[in-house]
Amino acid sequence: MNTSDKAWFLNRLKAMNIREILWRIQQKGLQKAEYAKYYRLHLPVTEIPVSNTLKKLYPQKERIALNLNNACSDLFEKIDMFGLYDYQEYKSQWNAGFQTDNQWPIRDFSYSIKTSQREDLGDIRTNWELNRHVQFVGLAKNFYLTGEKSFLSELKSLFADWNKKNLFLHGVQWTSAMEISIRIISWVYMYYFVSAGFEKHHVAKDQDFMDNTAHGILVMADYVVSHRARFSSANNHLIVEMLGVGIGGILFNHKRWIDLSVAVLTEELPKQNSVDGVNREMSLHYQSFVMEAYGIMWLHIKKNRMTIPSVWKKYLTRMSEFLADCCGDYGEVIIFGDNDEGKILDFCGHIDHYYHYVLQLMGLVLDRRYTNTALAENIRWLAEEKETDKYWEKALYQPDLAASYAEGGYTILRSTDRQILIGFDHARLGFGNIAAHGHADALSVQMFCRGVPVLVDSGTYNYHVPKNMRDDMRCTRAHNTVYAGREQAEMQGPFLWGKRFEVSPAAVERTEHEIRVSAEIKYDGICHTRYLYFNFDKKMRIKDEVSGIPKAVQVWNISEQAWETHGGRIQLEMKTDCRNKNIVKKNFSESYGHLKKMFSIELEFSEGIETNFAVVEDDST
Repeated sequence: MNTSDKAWFLNRLKAMNIREILWRIQQKGLQKAEYAKYYRLHLPVTEIPVSNTLKKLYPQKERIALNLNNACSDLFEKIDMFGLYDYQEYKSQWNAGFQTDNQWPIRDFSYSIKTSQREDLGDIRTNWELNRHVQFVGLAKNFYLTGEKSFLSELKSLFADWNKKNLFLHGVQWTSAMEISIRIISWVYMYYFVSAGFEKHHVAKDQDFMDNTAHGILVMADYVVSHRARFSSANNHLIVEMLGVGIGGILFNHKRWIDLSVAVLTEELPKQNSVDGVNREMSLHYQSFVMEAYGIMWLHIKKNRMTIPSVWKKYLTRMSEFLADCCGDYGEVIIFGDNDEGKILDFCGHIDHYYHYVLQLMGLVLDRRYTNTALAENIRWLAEEKETDKYWEKALYQPDLAASYAEGGYTILRSTDRQILIGFDHARLGFGNIAAHGHADALSVQMFCRGVPVLVDSGTYNYHVPKNMRDDMRCTRAHNTVYAGREQAEMQGPFLWGKRFEVSPAAVERTEHEIRVSAEIKYDGICHTRYLYFNFDKKMRIKDEVSGIPKAVQVWNISEQAWETHGGRIQLEMKTDCRNKNIVKKNFSESYGHLKKMFSIELEFSEGIETNFAVVEDDST
């Protein structure tokens, strides 16, 4: 173990209580036992022995109950792969490094492989996108829709190849229980479509393929139950893990798995979300990710005439309102914190607007609609026509011009003509002891005009390669806030934070013509107070006051599209009395794996500074 790994290990240990330490020791013992019991067999998951209890379970396809009459479906062609990699080239390169020409090891015991910050191999999140098996669902759906055996043949070939090259507990495809859970979900829907296809087209059933699929689902679900996230790691991962267990339980009518899934999902809602509807990971993407999980599980519980816990409606309603508030009228979305573009379910290989799809899912199960956009293909498969007809009859939630979430820690503002969308972050760093997906972005601001990014958030880029980019995208200077000579919080690892800022509740004052939002953070002897004024039109004023340090810099990251000398249609005018100004060109990431250029302006000041913004639109450009 090198020096940096030792430092991370010690810091990670500090973030745990004694119960978690004991649990992790128990998990190490379990892994050692599994090495002897399963790894040494060198078998695919489809051949791993199961307990006598699991042997008695049989899949009951009708319990999944998709809308097999769906007439609004495209044939699957490819996985989007973040718009960076050719699916046809990589579709059987299960262990590709992607950012490198190297391959992840396939014979090593899974828990002996380090996946984080592997510049020699690549970003593991990119690799896992291929191994979530969206393509298995897509090809199975194609077979159901067309009856063409070529789709079934390709599916069976990929399925056999994956199992041959990714033996149970061998390689990186078995290091994350959440990834295994998403794979369970894909295999369940694959099983459903293939079985329905055999019936629809009167094709002789390939019993070996169906049995192997069912057996693999049982092994994976049993594995996830034993390895589900706990304690400081129990964030969105635990939610998705329990969805996989629940969907597997529904397919096999296994009450123990269903009960466990529903109980944990119910218990985690108030733990992981504030009462006003903001997920405590402080990442809109991960909030949407867990909402997708709850929506899918809700629909399957309902189809099987089981009871929905009442707390689900309470929390998901408020969470849906917050997500809808963050979505602008032009497709733009206010996203703070990490965004790796992960999704749980995808029947076609791409989802045009993930946040709208999640809001549609919520509109299916709740009392209101939260978007007017055309229904995603996922929705058409999950809901019968009578359910979608009822969906369109529901009242539409309309975001207010000002929505402030006191406990959650965000304020979302709109202009009267709804062309301007602003987000103000006065939230805590993140969830729990590690705050894995938070950024040092306290009191930062984002702004869009007619969907065009103006004041931009740094984004995520990717989680692991190159190493320094992870911190570059999370640091204070990467966000539209004040940098007071040191970070607002201490970065101790790619998903681990140490000392962090304290934030006070925001104060909101609204008149007919203007709103003022103010909030304060304290860290390392520094106090920073920000006042945001917005006239509900095209003008915003920001006033910052800092004490505890002689000088600080106000940071503004402006997209090239809005740079006043860039000649764009939408331009940003800034006025400030600061004379000490530094401008550099930097990168930000609008989507995972992609970088764009922005201009970063740093205004040096002592004690206080005021900056005025006006959006100017040139329709002749």
